[in-house]
Amino acid sequence: MSSAHCSTLQHTATHCNTLQHTATYCNTLQHTETHCSAVQHSATRCNTLQHTATHYNTLQHTATRCATLQQIATNCYTLQHTATYCNTLQRTATQCITLQHTLQHTLQHTASHCSTLQHTATHCNTLQHPATHCNTLQHIAAHCNTMQHNAQQTESLSHFRLMVSGK
Repeated sequence: MSSAHCSTLQHTATHCNTLQHTATYCNTLQHTETHCSAVQHSATRCNTLQHTATHYNTLQHTATRCATLQQIATNCYTLQHTATYCNTLQRTATQCITLQHTLQHTLQHTASHCSTLQHTATHCNTLQHPATHCNTLQHIAAHCNTMQHNAQQTESLSHFRLMVSGK
């Protein structure tokens, strides 16, 4: 073989080695690009998951706060209802106290009247006995008046008869 041919083969071998090396490098780059693309996809997915987790945490915090606010609203409603009931009870208690005072005053007034009526009844009983006699006497007096009237009528009639008869 000639030296030129040898040189060409050597050059071709070197060129072939370079091409092999380039092909290996190219394969490595392709593998790296695929890996890089997968990592980038994973990173994007990770960012999405982080964003979702943050949103979930925010929603969870909001839900917890909402539940707390609902509990506060329920407690507030209960307190308002209790306050209304308490005000009603206070008004009722005030009215009850007023009625107790009125009743006490009325009872004292009634007791005073009862005492007066008992005193009057005692006097009435004392006066009733003479009144019974008085009624009897009035009845007798009325009877006497009737008899007197009848006697006068009889006398007038007798006088009239005498006049008519001329005697």
